[in-house]
Parts: sequence; structure tokens; C-alpha cells
Amino acid sequence: MKTKNIIICMLCSQVLTLLGFASYAVTLNTLQQEWHLSNFQSGFIASIFFFGYIGFVSCATVLTDRLDARKIYLVGVFIEFIGLIGLATMTNGFYSALFFMFLNGAGVAGAYMPGLKIITDRVKTGELTRYISFYTASFGIGVGFSYLLSGFILKLLNWHYVYGVIAVGPLLAGAIVYFLIEPLRDKKWQGKLNLHWRDIFPIARWKLVLENKDASTYIWGYVVHSLELFASRSWLVAFFLICAANSDQSFLLSGTESASLINFFGVPASILGNEIAIRIGRKKWIYTAMILSTIFGILLAMSIGQAWWLVMIFAVLHTLFIMADSATLTAGLVTSTSDQLKGAAMGLHSMMGFGGGLLGPSIFGFVLDVSGGQQQPVAWVFAYVSIVIWGCIFVAYHVRRKIIA
Repeated sequence: MKTKNIIICMLCSQVLTLLGFASYAVTLNTLQQEWHLSNFQSGFIASIFFFGYIGFVSCATVLTDRLDARKIYLVGVFIEFIGLIGLATMTNGFYSALFFMFLNGAGVAGAYMPGLKIITDRVKTGELTRYISFYTASFGIGVGFSYLLSGFILKLLNWHYVYGVIAVGPLLAGAIVYFLIEPLRDKKWQGKLNLHWRDIFPIARWKLVLENKDASTYIWGYVVHSLELFASRSWLVAFFLICAANSDQSFLLSGTESASLINFFGVPASILGNEIAIRIGRKKWIYTAMILSTIFGILLAMSIGQAWWLVMIFAVLHTLFIMADSATLTAGLVTSTSDQLKGAAMGLHSMMGFGGGLLGPSIFGFVLDVSGGQQQPVAWVFAYVSIVIWGCIFVAYHVRRKIIA
């Protein structure tokens, strides 16, 4: 199968598996009112998605070192489908939402990194880091469409239909991979699926990965990146609603439409960021992007009550610089790890990164609660500071270590 066709198939599948990613962010305010949730509880439901992701991602990616990642991918999209259908039909409060959101996260774990492994196992020509940047950038396309489609369905029907209709996405993704991506024929990939606890927690292999200083830097950078990114995505619609309520000017787009537009800006940012990193150096670009992301995140939080165009400028700039190092972090990890450890390294990278994603929305919601609640503009400033400050700490630590060394 030609490289171009493989990339197109996996990009389309990636978008389909992510159509449910922002559904909770879109329905957060509705569910918060219907189920009488605190900001912390609302944030924790968003965080449990990442807990499910972490619970499955290591097993899924380590198995791709000895099984065709295509098999793991198909299991993942089926689990994701069950999670979304459960949210649509069997969820009636905080605890049931936790269970099915956990399944949703586990399903995405079985699709995201194994999807990347499908590409790296089959594509042996061209600039691999560019293909990786396209794949990671398509995450933003999927999330953007998720905001848009979820908001459209919620406006026409209700939150149950949001999850029910979008559950078709992972099924279509599975069909694309099953029918259009050919299985690997080499005997290396024909083993049986024998699970062992060491497959889920390959501690010895992780230790080898972390002993590689370059790989370790990219992994911890991804933790910081994901904490800020997923906290921002989880609360962005609610933030725009507060901005609209506190402004004396009408907003041109709804909160959901604004969030969708913002996420589309992240797509070229990720691709172009990787191109800049190739030219000036990956670590230098990562440090620059994290500092600028911190600055624009705080300016965004301080823009409540201002005109729509100013809020959108800061939101776009914040998203641009959050996403500017996304592909660079993943490409750096992949290229700095030996072929024998790639699956384990990608699993650890994804698990720890999404561990940051688990913490981010809950930290944001907790700080909102203790700072006065959603109706207080100053609470949003403290909440944004609580998620952007980690990038500054990461940069300061590595620059200081380099100076001392």
C-alpha cells in the first residue's frame, strides 16, 4: 500500500475517533446544572477520561512491539464506541458518567498511539517526523470537529443525542482500518495476544527509556504540555460563556463555535512548529513555545469583560503556542529511541502525557472553586495560572541544569 494512502486513511480515522473528545466540554454546563455538580466534580469527570486512557495505553502500545498495531486499534475503537453509547443511554449522574467516560478514554488510548504505530510500522520512506507531525496535528482537527458537531447536536436535540450520534465515529474509523489498511504479513507480527502484568507495566523497559536523557526530556515536556492543553480544552467553552456574560458587547460566535474555531488554529501550529524545530533545534523551540504559551494563557484569563475580538486574539495565540511544541515533543521521543524500545517508549510517553491531562481539568476546577467560583473573573485568572505555570517550571529546570552542567 502506498505511503500516501496509508497516511490519508490514518488521518481520517484519527479524526473520527476524536469526534467525542470535546463532547463533554460542550455539555459540561448542561450536565453541571442537571446533576448539580461542583466545579471540581465537573473537572473530575473530564479528568477520568485520561485515567481510562492511562489505564489502557501502556498495555496497548507495548503490545504493538510484537503484534500488528492494527489489531490493537480495532479493539480500541470498539471500547470507545461502548463508552460513548453508555454515556448516551445509561448515564444519569456523577458516578455513571465516571464509568463510561473511563471506557471512552481507554478506547481512545487503544486508537491514538497504536494508530501512530500503524504508520511507523508501514512507512519506511520520506521524512518520518513530518508524517508524525501530520498525525499529531490531525488530533486538533478531530477536536475542532468534535466541538462543532457536539454543539450542533446539542442545539438541535439534547445531550443524550450528542454522545449517541458521535458514537458512530469510532465505528467508521474501525471500518477504514479494517478494510483499507492491510495486515502486516511478516511472521514477527503473527503472535497470539498473551497478556502478562509486565505487558501493562513494563518497568524494566520504561527504565531503559528514561535512562535516555533526550527521551526523558521529551516525555516530561509532554506531561507539562498535556496538563495545560487538556485543562484548557475542557474549560474553554465555559470560559467563553463567562466572557460573553461579562461583556457589554455581543459575541459573534457561540462558546462552542469559538472553541471549535480555536482548535482548528492548533493544526497548522503543530505542523509548522515541527518545521521550525527541525531548523533551530527541538529543545530550543519547545522552551520558546512554553514561555509564550504561559504569557498568552494569563492574558487570555485577564481578558474577561473585554471585546470579543480581543478575547479571540488571546485565545488563538494561547492555542497556537500550546500546540506549537506538540508534534516536536512526540517526534523527538520517537527519533531519540531505539527501534526495540519504540513501543514501550511511545506507551510511556503517552501514559505520562495524558497523566498530565488527567490532572489538568481537576486542578483547573479545584482552583475555580477555592478562588470564588465561575462567576468571579479573578478566579479564572488563578485557574489559568495553575495550569500554565508548569511550562515555566519545566523550562527553568532544564535551562538551569544545562547552565550548571
